[in-house]
Order: sequence, then C-alpha cells, then structure tokens
Amino acid sequence: MARTRNAPNVDMMRSPLGRARGLGSARAGSGHWWAMNLSSIALVPLTLWFIWAMIRLAGTSRQDVVAWMASPLSVVLMLCLIVATFHHAQAGLQVVIEDYVHLPGARLAAVLLVKAVAVLLALACIISVLRVGF
Repeated sequence: MARTRNAPNVDMMRSPLGRARGLGSARAGSGHWWAMNLSSIALVPLTLWFIWAMIRLAGTSRQDVVAWMASPLSVVLMLCLIVATFHHAQAGLQVVIEDYVHLPGARLAAVLLVKAVAVLLALACIISVLRVGF
C-alpha cells in the first residue's frame, strides 16, 4: 500500500525508547561480554606459562615431558588453559555467527554445532592431559 503525502509517519510519533523496544535487551550481552573478557584475561598468563614450558621442554625426552605433566601444578594449569581456550573460541565464534548469519534456523544450527565441536575437542584435550599426567 502506497503512503500518501499527508499520512503521518508512525515512527515519527514514537519516542526513541519506543522505537528500540522489541529489538532485544540491552542487558543480554553483558554476561557474554564479561565471560569473553575474563577468559581473555585468564588466557594471557596461561598462554605465557605454556610457551615458557614448551621452550623449556624443547629437545627433552618423552619421559621428561611425562614427568613434567605428572606434576599437579602442570596438570591444573594445562586444564585451565584448555577450558579457557575452548570457552573463549566458542564464545567468539558464536558472536561472529550471531552477527553474520541472518536466517534464524541456520544461526541456531551453526551456534549449536560450534558449541558441540568446542565441547568435544575440549573433552578430547582434557582426557589426553589426564592420561599423560596420571
């Protein structure tokens, strides 16, 4: 239906709050934002520790690496690194998918696939660390 010249524009009569209603909660992303920031902050020292450990272990035997991994501190830090890495990667990919995939069904499928792959890969890494460490 074509608009006539003198017909009032409904959006013109609404306040900015009225135009924004129904477009999503302004608070919905704050938890996601905090999770991303906390995981990125945790990843800095964990990644530096991991790089330092790998440089220190370069050229050593498998038995030395297994002995290093058997240390409770090494196992705990490695598990923290794995959890933080996969959580951060999954959350970042979810943001990209939500921003660029416009079909709701495809968006949901992609987010669920990313979450499932992240959980499976994290579990595989965790099991590997526990098998080597114990």
